[in-house]
Amino acid sequence: MSKHTYYRQLNAMDCGATCLRMVAKYHGRHYTADSLRHMTGFNKEGVSLLGISETAERIGFRTRGVKITFDQLRQVPLPAILHWNQNHFVVLTKANGRSLTVADPAKGMIKFMPSEFEKHWVSSKNQSELDTGVALLMETTPAFYESSGEKEKKLSWSIIFRYLQSARWQIFQVFLALVLTSLMQLVFPFLTQSIVDTGISTQNLQYVVIILLAQLMLTFSQTIVSFIQNRLLLRISNMLNIQVLSDFWIKLTRLPVSYFDVRHTGDTLQRIGDHKKIQGFLTGTALNTLFSVFTFLVYAVVLIIYSTTLFFVFCAGAAVYFTWIQLFLRIRRKINYETFHLSAKENNSTLELIQGMQEIRLNNAERQKRWEWENIQANVFKLNFKNLNYSQVQQAGATLISQVQGIATSFIVAKLVIDGQLTLGAMLATQYIIGQLTGPVQQWVGFIQNFQDARISMERLNEIHQLNDEEPADKNYLQRLPEQTGIQLENLTFTYPGAGNEPILKDINLAIPGKKITAIVGASGSGKTTLVKLLLKVYDHYEGTIRIGAHDDFKGHMNGTKLNFIGHAAWRKNCGAVLQDGYIFNDTIARNIAVGVDEIEYDRLVESCRISNIHSFIESLPNGYHTKLGAEGTGVSQGQKQRILIARAIYKNPEYLFLDEATNALDAGNEREIVENLGKVFQGRTVVVVAHRLSTVRNADKIVVLNAGKIVEEGTHAELTRLKGRYYELVKNQLELGNG
Repeated sequence: MSKHTYYRQLNAMDCGATCLRMVAKYHGRHYTADSLRHMTGFNKEGVSLLGISETAERIGFRTRGVKITFDQLRQVPLPAILHWNQNHFVVLTKANGRSLTVADPAKGMIKFMPSEFEKHWVSSKNQSELDTGVALLMETTPAFYESSGEKEKKLSWSIIFRYLQSARWQIFQVFLALVLTSLMQLVFPFLTQSIVDTGISTQNLQYVVIILLAQLMLTFSQTIVSFIQNRLLLRISNMLNIQVLSDFWIKLTRLPVSYFDVRHTGDTLQRIGDHKKIQGFLTGTALNTLFSVFTFLVYAVVLIIYSTTLFFVFCAGAAVYFTWIQLFLRIRRKINYETFHLSAKENNSTLELIQGMQEIRLNNAERQKRWEWENIQANVFKLNFKNLNYSQVQQAGATLISQVQGIATSFIVAKLVIDGQLTLGAMLATQYIIGQLTGPVQQWVGFIQNFQDARISMERLNEIHQLNDEEPADKNYLQRLPEQTGIQLENLTFTYPGAGNEPILKDINLAIPGKKITAIVGASGSGKTTLVKLLLKVYDHYEGTIRIGAHDDFKGHMNGTKLNFIGHAAWRKNCGAVLQDGYIFNDTIARNIAVGVDEIEYDRLVESCRISNIHSFIESLPNGYHTKLGAEGTGVSQGQKQRILIARAIYKNPEYLFLDEATNALDAGNEREIVENLGKVFQGRTVVVVAHRLSTVRNADKIVVLNAGKIVEEGTHAELTRLKGRYYELVKNQLELGNG
């Protein structure tokens, strides 16, 4: 099946988009994993078959989802995408009478016997009680070939190698140390031969002592050089580690905020491990291999001088050794990917156990969650055992080849001595030289294996580095906001990624007046939080227009700058937000409020805390504003956490304030006081408040009622109450208005 190009899934839940990528490549069009992932509606739960089908039709396929029997599956056009093990997608590339070939994006190209294949694919029975499974059949249309696809990006090491340029001098020093060490080692066989052939043969003990002293001095010098070399390597390694990881974090902070909504934390943590693997390869394996080439060439020349026969015997053994190791590279690559995905699941499971322990205990889910973790550990054990089996077979074969080569070499050397072609000292020298040649060969094998691991890691890192930044460098954004602060939404429609999803916001037309308070109310799921995130530029992919600085030009048109044209950082710099999932950092209270500033203005800090009604609580703490909080707010209540988040938004002193259920965790007394304080803060600012409680919204200049993603009512509290519509129904219990 040489026509089938195989791709690995680079994320834990990436199988659907990767399968579609393989099918498109089979028909001659290349698409990147990220573009298909976006089109299929990829999220932390993966994608649905419907999502794959809709995306396939967008790029020019004709698709049909079917539930068919195994015999019917043999007759369908291939390749086809199959629903596998009830929670995975694979590509069926070949089906004949004896076996079926499956391209599994998590494991590789696998052949199955029919009985084994059915265990993975069959999911239900049809009306005739025959076993059936789900498949997505795909055929190309003319539109598929009209599209040119996307330009295929080759694997690039330039991201990493550019860091080595800043360490050129240190690398030169390391290489110089390696050359000196090699030259010192080169003297040893000649000294050994001299001891035997000259010192012992002539019974000249003084000569032997002098030679041994020379060897001692060489050994001492070699130790000093190695000491310096290791210190240089450690320095280069640390420098690379800091630079590479720092740039990785810079890249992550430049990605769209929505990126983190669809990626498992474990995937990102694993990529940090990938950086360390590449760093170890460059500063350890790669440099040592470069040195070993030099060493091999020098000793090879010396061995040829002694005996060409011995050199060719050694080369033959090395060739067999390389061939044996080569047989296991594909298996190692497969195990590497399986390890990555299992490790990502293990990280997620471990984080879930730690971060969700309270909910786990409250819901008596200890056993269930522990079993889930233990099941992952069982799979890790199986994979490690599988890896050990292959490693042992590889090592056993390599040892056998080395032993046979050693025996053959010893026989030839002994015969050369007996025949008088080599002296006894020369025999010892050649044995030493062959030993020194074996080291580079083993280093080259290690280099091949480590290069394979580093290449796999590089593929995963390239996927991140090739993603578009939130603000691409080739696109110019406005960095200054309009003087007018009104916001106009025109025909705004937004749908979360994922096939079959209904729009969460539908044709929203709304004017948010500048320097006034606009409240958004509605039942849960009506789209209030989504609307706030769109206004904060968390999501950029929507239909319609959002204008900032909107005002009437007296000709029936609304002027203003499109939000798409304003830089993300410039816009958020002028926005303060309190969201439902606000994060508390593992830092002091002061640093948690004054986020992103180097010098804290304590008068402003205290005033922010007075407004959010948390100043007295902070003062009661032993260390006051310097009290350190645990990760995610450990050490404070939910209400105190919410007040810290409010203080953070106020300290920022923004032009725009967005509050999403900012007081829902507060008691009535605290809420009343904070709402009164906020009334002063709101003056002269454009404020959008999302809330359920009437006390938070009744004084707003404008109240907007959302229902099922649509605006159903607008007006002031008094106007909407008299209307007795949807708003009245939402708040009548709080108002005790009754039903009359």
